[in-house]
Amino acid sequence: MTTTQTAAKPRTSWGAKLGQFEWKASPYLYVAPFFILFAIVGIFPLFYTMYIATRQYNTLTGDGGVAVCGATCGSNEPSIWANFDWVLHQSAFWVALRNSFSIFLLSTVPQIILALFLAWVLNANLKAKTFWRMGVLLPYVVAPSAAGIIFSQIFSDKMGAVNTIITAMGAAGIPWHASAFWSHIAIATIVNFRWTGYNTLLFLAAMQAIPNDVLEAAVVDGAGKWRTFRSVILPMLRPTLIFVIITSTIGGLQIFDEPQMFTNGTSGYGGPSQQFLTVSLYLWDMGFNKVTIGQPNLGRAAAVAWILFLIIVLLAVINYALTQRMSSGSRTKVSKQQLAAFKAKEDAAFEMAKRTGVEAQKAYQAREALHEHH
Repeated sequence: MTTTQTAAKPRTSWGAKLGQFEWKASPYLYVAPFFILFAIVGIFPLFYTMYIATRQYNTLTGDGGVAVCGATCGSNEPSIWANFDWVLHQSAFWVALRNSFSIFLLSTVPQIILALFLAWVLNANLKAKTFWRMGVLLPYVVAPSAAGIIFSQIFSDKMGAVNTIITAMGAAGIPWHASAFWSHIAIATIVNFRWTGYNTLLFLAAMQAIPNDVLEAAVVDGAGKWRTFRSVILPMLRPTLIFVIITSTIGGLQIFDEPQMFTNGTSGYGGPSQQFLTVSLYLWDMGFNKVTIGQPNLGRAAAVAWILFLIIVLLAVINYALTQRMSSGSRTKVSKQQLAAFKAKEDAAFEMAKRTGVEAQKAYQAREALHEHH
């Protein structure tokens, strides 16, 4: 009769368990402060704004229940979509959205082109590289309010520096504040002044990450500077270009400081005829200036914020899809029939190699047996 003895499993001490827990949990504890802070100042305000957008919330009287659109929409029924419906019926919102897109296009497109050119120049063999690279970043250090005040004086309708030069040349001054188009040009100039240097350094860092062997190979193949930039450098900048386009889209549609300070922060936000009223200015004016008892100003401002958020997300997705399509467009497209033929060819080659290997092994074994017999 045989007996089996099972060895008793040693107990883990409390200190060992605590050490194992610390070893496993310490990475999560290190990153926990960021996620906790992000949840408090990022995720919670986002979802709370969604809640406020469905309520008749007034800055003075507080929550008045589920939102009602009222006479604007011809319905007094409470609905969580009432504030959104009310905003979409406001002509000022569509004017602000048009102005935001106009300023965004007038600032983003020239800004990215100029930043690419400056990065290409700074990537060359220049003297005092550090000085020039710091120089392009200096406008980014200027506060938005200061830049807005300075450029509002430069583009003043009467005594501005630009109009002074134009009138000295015998031409009529430009109505920078009164005209929608010229005010958009002036505000876009402020944005380009502040952000071109920042994007230039992003592109410059991406250019410096390109291996020199690739550029030297392009030169050996006979490519000039423009052809090298267009066919080698620009395709390799695609990830950075996507990042800059998406961040410029977000910042361009949320623009607030520049148009606000363009009038020196005085009355008439967005101009007397709303010629440079942006969505962010419209949101702020509705939520914190037009405070009337009984009007759900903060609920409607929250609805504007969520509409702007959804527009930015939609544009970001479209930008990503377009850039992915551009990146895949240069690849050779292979049909299903070509893939099937290629796979069949590979299978045939594998069978041939296997059969050849078996035959070679048999011939080797026969040769060895013949040597042993002799």
